[in-house]
Amino acid sequence: MTIWFEKYDYTEPGLLEHLNDLARQTADGHLGIRLTEIGPDFLRGTVPVDERTRQPFGLLHGGVSVVLAESLGSVAANLCVDSATSMCVGLDINANHLRAVREGTVTGTARPFRIGRSTQVWGIELENDKQQLSCVARLTVAVLPRRH
Repeated sequence: MTIWFEKYDYTEPGLLEHLNDLARQTADGHLGIRLTEIGPDFLRGTVPVDERTRQPFGLLHGGVSVVLAESLGSVAANLCVDSATSMCVGLDINANHLRAVREGTVTGTARPFRIGRSTQVWGIELENDKQQLSCVARLTVAVLPRRH
């Protein structure tokens, strides 16, 4: 069973291409964040660990991990509602940084804890290239009526 409002063909890249195009001139685009996979109950994306995303000591900046987590959770949340009538916005995010990442790519996977009518809660796990957990985050979003 799928959690998404629309019925998506997960093998068709069109949705991810469209979402990545929307983010091209945003913080996500500038940091190199890309959505890479959508499944029946998850959304996955990546961020490179490079000169755009490292802090002065050579590690992936914790704020960039949080940006990736919030981006994945927010996009996923909005895919769970009727975009003609509703929109999801972040209320709260927390993150625990578990392992430093110096190079490569970090991959995040967002899955819902709860999809309600007025709030949603998402868990996002970030892993390094060796599939080692580097950060876990929890995002709470409000589901609001879309104003026209």
